[in-house]
Amino acid sequence: MLRFMFVGDSMTIGSAGELTWRYRMWQHLRAAYGDDGFAVVGPRDTLYDKTADAPLSHDHADAEPAFPRAHLAGWGEGWLHMAPVIEEAVTAARADVLLISLGLIDLGFYTDAEQTADNARAFVAAARAANPHVRLVLLPVIPNVRAETDAPFAAEVAHFNTLLAKAVADLDEGRSPLLLASVPESYDIHTDTYDGTHPNASGEHKLAAAFDRAMSQAWGPAGTWPTGLA
Repeated sequence: MLRFMFVGDSMTIGSAGELTWRYRMWQHLRAAYGDDGFAVVGPRDTLYDKTADAPLSHDHADAEPAFPRAHLAGWGEGWLHMAPVIEEAVTAARADVLLISLGLIDLGFYTDAEQTADNARAFVAAARAANPHVRLVLLPVIPNVRAETDAPFAAEVAHFNTLLAKAVADLDEGRSPLLLASVPESYDIHTDTYDGTHPNASGEHKLAAAFDRAMSQAWGPAGTWPTGLA
């Protein structure tokens, strides 16, 4: 049984009343593996409550009761925050596959492209320290409203995405593969987000599809992915 962990920032944790791309991905995995053929794991299980300004909500809109809420995502958190905690999280949850969407918060508030890429590399090393066979699927920083209006920030995002691709190429190995997902070509911040950054329902589907496509292209159809690697 493969054990999946969603790792991300505000676009992954989601806020009260949202379903999130985690839910859309779970629906696909459930169709491929059945209810008992995989697990979703992680140390957290809440959505962000904007009124309380804290991750206190369990209101996943119309999510099916069977949806496993577990994740490692945080509003305002990035590679900088996740690198120090991922080893413990992977160890405790016995995660096999990490689906990761990080970077926008780092570049917007904490670190430049080079520093952010260094933190991504540290994250990979820590995850592998916990599980030498862990598989990681990384999504580049996707289009957002600030990059549309702030040219220097857009350049920093593009630079980081280039560095992230290089890190994936450098660090990929047979026993612990790294995959770089592609930003969906049709992703449009005006129609796939509710505020220029956070995905709405159509955006959630597209982000989940990006992860699914990367894994399917590398490992074959979901439901046939190997549980162990040499």
